[in-house]
Amino acid sequence: MSDTGGRIDGIAGEEQAWNERQLSRPVTVPCWRTWDYRAAAVVLGCSQRALLADAQRRSTVPVLLRSSGGGAVLTGPWMLGLSILLPPQHPLLAGSLASSYRWLGELFAQCLRSAGIGASTVPVDSRLLQRPAVELLWACFASTLAWEVVVGERKIVGLSQRRRQHGVLLAAGLLFDVTDWSLLCAALDRPRGEAAQLARCTTSCREQSPAPPTKSQLIVRLTGELERVLTAAT
Repeated sequence: MSDTGGRIDGIAGEEQAWNERQLSRPVTVPCWRTWDYRAAAVVLGCSQRALLADAQRRSTVPVLLRSSGGGAVLTGPWMLGLSILLPPQHPLLAGSLASSYRWLGELFAQCLRSAGIGASTVPVDSRLLQRPAVELLWACFASTLAWEVVVGERKIVGLSQRRRQHGVLLAAGLLFDVTDWSLLCAALDRPRGEAAQLARCTTSCREQSPAPPTKSQLIVRLTGELERVLTAAT
């Protein structure tokens, strides 16, 4: 088991490149990497390729395209990212596609609760499972999927998954601080009011705690718990 480098103060481009490198070869043991974004970037889902060129011309921040689906994500200093690679037959991937997220969502929720933030996962039968308003279908954090993490009814951790022959990538994004959703809306030429809608359906560690842990403290908690869960699953 290895963290293959552990923490990195990287950018969204480095993250996407690292994910692709790991998936291009057989994943024989679990590995992971955390991402502490120091600058903003927009990351579009592969189905949004048609928006890329215009967004790159319009945006004041870098705009990238990832090879997985889903809506647009705004990375930046307000977010902490985590990439986990597992072998295709790993025990944590057993069951349905949705259930294979459960352990990761619960890991994040537990770490946030230990930091005094009232986080919980969204089970598959929850009324919180919902598609966003039609005008927000383009934004990843506008919807809540099974086993993602919320505080009350506001999303704080988003999860995604990419399966390849050589391995499975689980990716997570934790909103650490207040997010500048206006950057995302501007890049995609969306009405300013949609930034306010995104702010209402999301939250962050900083908004939920008067004295939140630092990113470094969260990384220690998350990777320590990740090591424990992966060890127990082998």
